[in-house]
Amino acid sequence: MKSISPNLNIMIKACEKAAKVLVRDFGEIENLQVSRKGPRDFVTNADTKVEKILINELSKKKFSIISEECGTKIKGDKNNFWIIDPIDGTTNFLHGIPHFCISLAYVSGAEIISGVIFDPIKNELFYAEKNNGAFYNNQRIRVSKKKSLEECLFGSNLEGIENTELNTRISGSAALDLAYVASGRLDGFYQKKLNIWDIAAGIILVNEAGGIIGPIDTKQIKNHKIIASSEIISKDLSHLLKNF
Repeated sequence: MKSISPNLNIMIKACEKAAKVLVRDFGEIENLQVSRKGPRDFVTNADTKVEKILINELSKKKFSIISEECGTKIKGDKNNFWIIDPIDGTTNFLHGIPHFCISLAYVSGAEIISGVIFDPIKNELFYAEKNNGAFYNNQRIRVSKKKSLEECLFGSNLEGIENTELNTRISGSAALDLAYVASGRLDGFYQKKLNIWDIAAGIILVNEAGGIIGPIDTKQIKNHKIIASSEIISKDLSHLLKNF
């Protein structure tokens, strides 16, 4: 593995440890306890188990925590914090669809310093660190080089598809969509009403892979709008989505 910082190493090890529980629970979905947080918004005891493991491992550094399930926990260090999504793609997980991930980001001040997105079913690890590049299973990755929107494939949600004529797919995981933009599998991603834990790790992946993504206030928890792509198509994409 390329030389990485101690913080990023902790993040990767935490994901790998939590993933073992997630893979086991995915094989026993019918036995999981499920509750509803809101319309189309579910939480399982797998979410809480994975979150507990992640927090325990990340607590080696006394940073504050922002997590989808436990909310915000301010500890001694208020300027450094972890952003945690134990399962991004919970609906996929619940229906036995093998497309979900663990997403972690480290933020210092207001800046995202490192991010990890781990797909435990496919054993695909995406990670990035500020000024150190983006990687997929230890191989350097870069965004797509396609030049025309007509030949591109994008990720979004139903609202996004209904409002554009772009060739767009819904995967059910914003974090993996951003990882796929960073690795060139998708040419872009656009979506509204996202939470910070959905996108924090993906933002630095796209940036470090040479992509363009709008500025994000890491102190804002909910209601983010994201447009991510390569620099080549960024201007045309932003123009097309100007009313999005």
